[in-house]
Amino acid sequence: MHKLRILSLLIFVLPALSIAPAGANAQSFFSFFWEGGSREVVSFDPRQAPGQIIVSFGDRRLYWIQRPGVAISYPIAVPREQSRWQGVTHVSDKRHNPSWTPTAEMRRENPRLPAYVPGGHPMNPLGVRALYLGSTMYRIHGTDAPSTIGTAASKGCIRMYNRDVLDLYPRVPVGTRVTVTWRRYRA
Repeated sequence: MHKLRILSLLIFVLPALSIAPAGANAQSFFSFFWEGGSREVVSFDPRQAPGQIIVSFGDRRLYWIQRPGVAISYPIAVPREQSRWQGVTHVSDKRHNPSWTPTAEMRRENPRLPAYVPGGHPMNPLGVRALYLGSTMYRIHGTDAPSTIGTAASKGCIRMYNRDVLDLYPRVPVGTRVTVTWRRYRA
């Protein structure tokens, strides 16, 4: 019976490996199947320059401007009310499987938080990729809590489904302009 279960799992997993994103690890592989990922190509303001990111907290979407008038739109989790911000910054660093160290404020708020979570750990709140924003502590990153996407949940970061951040990550070089706004772009 045990051999039959393993064989059944292999029949399911092996074909799926061929469609997993390049460079995907075990965490991103399982995230690929179990998390959302509802990016879509949308019409967008043609005055916006290609290659930039616009984060709309009002829409709860991140837009990567693909070409004039066209963007790829990704669902996001936005900051909680007390952590809201806006402005223009840039991608200052990019990391595969980033490690996470909660701030002192986060640990005061939740003393059960670990002092450190290594990159690649399935309970790492930064998920599988992170784009660091300017000289701030804020990031655009994956998540270990996909149910938060579409809600106001973070301490200032922009959370994405791991599947979506894997799609965005190779499109965005260091130096990319990032505009964070409460303006709504969706009708």
